[in-house]
Amino acid sequence: MAYRKIEIVTAPREPHFVGDGFRVHNFIPSGFRLDMERMNPFIMLDYGSKFHFPPSEQPRGVGVHPHRGFETVTIAYKGKVAHHDSAGNSGIIGEGDVQWMTAASGILHKEYHEENFSKTGGEFQMVQLWVNLPAKDKMSPPKYQGLTHDAINKYSLAGNAGVIEVIAGQYKDVKGAASTFSPVHLLNAKLNKGAKADFSFPMNFNTGLLVVEGSVVVNGEEAVKTDHFALFENEGEEFTVEALENAVVLILSGEPIREPIAAHGPFVMNTRQEIIQAFEDFHSGKFGTLED
Repeated sequence: MAYRKIEIVTAPREPHFVGDGFRVHNFIPSGFRLDMERMNPFIMLDYGSKFHFPPSEQPRGVGVHPHRGFETVTIAYKGKVAHHDSAGNSGIIGEGDVQWMTAASGILHKEYHEENFSKTGGEFQMVQLWVNLPAKDKMSPPKYQGLTHDAINKYSLAGNAGVIEVIAGQYKDVKGAASTFSPVHLLNAKLNKGAKADFSFPMNFNTGLLVVEGSVVVNGEEAVKTDHFALFENEGEEFTVEALENAVVLILSGEPIREPIAAHGPFVMNTRQEIIQAFEDFHSGKFGTLED
């Protein structure tokens, strides 16, 4: 069997704040092998490693801002976030929940610490992932998928070794809860110490993993520590992940969208002209309205 080997393991970069509520390490796009083209359809990954926010009467977060041309996926491990957008969607993402927002033709949204979480403070840990859309879908209507932890389908590993939460795509015979525009697999592997799980994705799919808790060994030979990201080669299909201690691992694999990428700030399109049009549409109010 030809295992899919690790190409690089990347330590978390220095954190920065997005707004005043999200302290993140950026893995995608970075300057070393993790650019938008290399990981397409995953064109941005910000990881908010575990961080304690003190109580605050004024919820921290990010005010109203636009997006076009892709989807935002927020995965909550600790803490709670409140979401509102110009399509009329709103919701609270709590521990174990996932918010999958399709910006597509254009949307305004804002994200803040949920009010009660803000007042009490506590540990906060989340991932935000941007998933690219094919050109034919970039101008489709916005939509919103709020996935509670209970609604996410799960595969139980034998011998009480752990569970694979299938957010999107498929693991064994379990299908993910989220609908996607191109083939994407997004899994949370929650493994008990000593447990081993095997994964298989098509060779051409861009694949990586982020160790959210604990530490693991991949293919029995390469260790990946907490808060580190591993990028896999596009050779071989199968790999194994073994937990050296109780671990949570986010695994992402997707078919690359082989189209030009033109990205500027909150817009990801195929040409520079489409980016200019996005700014014009935003400033002319075509993304709707949303109070800050």
